[in-house]
Amino acid sequence: MGLLKVIEWTETNSDAIVHKVDMAGNSINRGSVLNVRESQVAIFCDKGRMADVFLPGYYKLDTDSIPVLTKLLSWKYGFEKPFKSDVYFVNTHQFTNQKWGTSSPIMIRDKDYGAVRVRGFGTYAFRVKDAFVFMKELSGTLASFSTRDISDYIRSMLVMGISDAIGESGVPVLDMAGNLMELSAAVRKSLAPRFEGMGLELSGFNFESFSLPPELEKALDESTRLGMMRKNIDVYTQLAQADALKEAAKNPGSAGGTMGAGIGMGMGLGMGQMFANMSRGMNQPQQAAPAAQQGGRHCIHCGAQLSPNAKFCPECGKPTASEDVCPKCGAKLPASGKFCPECGAKIR
Repeated sequence: MGLLKVIEWTETNSDAIVHKVDMAGNSINRGSVLNVRESQVAIFCDKGRMADVFLPGYYKLDTDSIPVLTKLLSWKYGFEKPFKSDVYFVNTHQFTNQKWGTSSPIMIRDKDYGAVRVRGFGTYAFRVKDAFVFMKELSGTLASFSTRDISDYIRSMLVMGISDAIGESGVPVLDMAGNLMELSAAVRKSLAPRFEGMGLELSGFNFESFSLPPELEKALDESTRLGMMRKNIDVYTQLAQADALKEAAKNPGSAGGTMGAGIGMGMGLGMGQMFANMSRGMNQPQQAAPAAQQGGRHCIHCGAQLSPNAKFCPECGKPTASEDVCPKCGAKLPASGKFCPECGAKIR
C-alpha cells in the first residue's frame, strides 16, 4: 500500500466544482501534507460522514489538525499509523458567464395589458459559499460534480425568481427594458435564501433581453407612431401647407384643384380645416370690398359717390346736404337705391 505524501488538487476543468482524491491503493500517513489552494476547500470524510474542513493553506496532518476525524476513528493515542479517508476538494471561485433563458414564455400580470407572455435570456454567476452544506445538499459522495450537473436546476429556480421579482416590482411590461438593472437586483434578492439553503451564492444575474408577444409589439409600434404624430402635428401641418402652396404656385390657373390634391395627400381632415381657414381668409377681403363700395355718402341730385367731407358734388357741382335725404319729402335715404322708400320719388 502506497502512502500519500502530498494531498492536493490541480484543477484541469474550469467547470469542476467537486473533486474526490483517488485513494485506491493509497493511505494517509502521519506527516502527510495537505495543500489547499486559494478558492478551494478540502473536506475529510469517514465512511460517508463529513469530518474536518480545511480552508486554503498548507497543513501537516497529525492529531491536532484533524480533531474530528481523530474522534470518529477513535484514536485513543493519536495519529500513529496509516489510515484511509475520503478527501474531497470543493472549488469556491465564481462560475461566471452561465447562460439562462426561458424555454417557454413566462406569464406576467400587467396593469395596462393584463396577462402578458414574455421571454427573456441573459447570464448569471454563482459560487459555493458553504462547502459543507453544498456537499450535504447537492453533490453528496459523488467523485466529481460540475456546473453541468446543476445548471438545469439553477435555471428552473431563476425562472421562478424572475416571475416573482417582476410581479413584486410592479414595473410595467413596456418599461422593463429601461429597468433591467433594478429587475436583476430584485431577482438576486428574491433567490438569495434558496441559494444559501444549498450552500451557494448567486453572485451575479443579468438580463440581456426581453421579448414581448408579436401582437403587443405591433400595438406598441402603432401607439408610438400615433404619439409622434400628435406631438408633431403642427410641424406636419406646416410642411403640408408649404407643399400645397408650392403646387398651387406651379399651377396658378387651377389653384383650387391643386389645394384639394394637397389636402387628400397630406393631412386629411386637419389639412382640410387648415385650407378652409385659408380660403375664408382669402375670401373675406373680396366680400368686404363691395360693402366698402356700397357704403358712404351719395349726391341727392345725381347719385354720385361723395367723399366724407365734400360740400359740392364732383359730378354735377350742386351743393350736398349734411346727410342723404329725399328732396321731395325729406325722408332719410339708404346708402343704396334709386327711389325714396317713403314717397317713391326717383332720387338717383
